[in-house]
Amino acid sequence: MYDVRRLQTFAKVIELGSVSDAADELSFTPSAVSQQLKKLETEVGLQLVWRTQNGLVPTEAGLVLAEHTRRILRQLAAARADISDLAAGRVGSLSIGAFPTTAASFLPLAINEFNSRYPNIDLSIRSARLNKLISSLEEGEVQLALLWDYPWNPLTTEGIELVEVFTEPFVILVPQSHKLADRASVKISELATEKWVARGDDHPVVEVIERSGSRAGFRPQISMYANDYQETQAMVSVGIGIAIAPRSALSVQHPNVRVLEIEGTPPQRRTLLGQREERALSPLEMAFKSVILEQGALFASQQSGS
Repeated sequence: MYDVRRLQTFAKVIELGSVSDAADELSFTPSAVSQQLKKLETEVGLQLVWRTQNGLVPTEAGLVLAEHTRRILRQLAAARADISDLAAGRVGSLSIGAFPTTAASFLPLAINEFNSRYPNIDLSIRSARLNKLISSLEEGEVQLALLWDYPWNPLTTEGIELVEVFTEPFVILVPQSHKLADRASVKISELATEKWVARGDDHPVVEVIERSGSRAGFRPQISMYANDYQETQAMVSVGIGIAIAPRSALSVQHPNVRVLEIEGTPPQRRTLLGQREERALSPLEMAFKSVILEQGALFASQQSGS
């Protein structure tokens, strides 16, 4: 295998046609350049240059080696650039986990911003429920994951490091024909006689409904368990019941549903970014985390102002 430094020296000599000029360019002495050429010729087993009155010219073997050397040096330069980009987080792949509500609302905004800064990153997204996201993090199927919890029941999982992205309030959904539809806000106690549309499959929003009712002194009557928030809105729009939802669940609002703020202290949901504790984030992961936190603060500001 030929020595790369000798190949670089040889390429410069061929380019300039002079040992002294190549030495000046490379910050070597002419003697050092000549020694490099002799050692390379020994490695190759053939003479590589002819010495003429007009300088050095390549032999036939020198021409062949010079062409390959130029190609090798270009590839090495490309490799250095690619490694530099990878180290700086400018290229690579990244797998992100997210729960469905944020995957349909906040995450696309963050991805747009991330893509504008890092257009050559191959992003893959896995949308799943909380328990699956945690196991995906633990098993290395995703590098980072957007998770959630409630302030009264904070998420604590051994081996997972969490940072808050934003906190958002729950709001009340009523049909446009409802007696409260013209209101901007409502007290939970005013909803004691209402029927509720909740999420099915043991969705945690049921706990929010029950806690809210309990604090206001009543037990909510649930008339339907919906599969998702779009179905929830559809059933609210036709009067099956009212509903409660985190504000980000309404990224696409049903035209026949009205949204009311909750007076007093509304229930809150936190969106968190999780990573495995034992591993340091790569530059690419750090870049994505930075964008998520930055966009989370902006998203929370927009939510509170809406």
